Amino acid sequence: MNQDWEDRVAALWDRFDDYAETGEDEARFRADVDALVAELPEGSPLGPFEQACAWDSTGHSDKAVPLYREALALGLAGVSPYKARRTKIQLASSLRNTGRAEEGVALLTPELDAPSDELADPVRATLALCLSSLGRDREALSLALGALAPHLQRYQRSMANYARLLVEPGESPGA
Repeated sequence: MNQDWEDRVAALWDRFDDYAETGEDEARFRADVDALVAELPEGSPLGPFEQACAWDSTGHSDKAVPLYREALALGLAGVSPYKARRTKIQLASSLRNTGRAEEGVALLTPELDAPSDELADPVRATLALCLSSLGRDREALSLALGALAPHLQRYQRSMANYARLLVEPGESPGA
């Protein structure tokens, strides 16, 4: 869209916590999102993206899933690669919340090979949750430790090695 529209969307999200966590206020928040989406041209992937985020953030993962899928299908990656990556993270989380963690794993696993950015850790964290939901806790812990290791002031190498050894056992991690 344009920067003014993006700024108004960001301002609405900045006020999200001002909406009390009641069904009525959540509906009002979603209506405010819908009003902004109504300004978009027909077929814009930004509309279903913002609507999915609103449903998801108000506890309705089931309603968010088809909207996330629609945003990706409409070409969100071409409009905003950053929002497309966010969509994959949020969709995987919603899939997990609706009992389809395996789909979340399939969606996020290729994201591990994407260039590193500020969403790399959220990809790993969400993938770890999906894996844990499937009973794959060692893989989940490996991803979580691997994401955490670079942020530690000490023990970075050890924690990175421990993370690797959770899925490749048999070696000593070193110090």
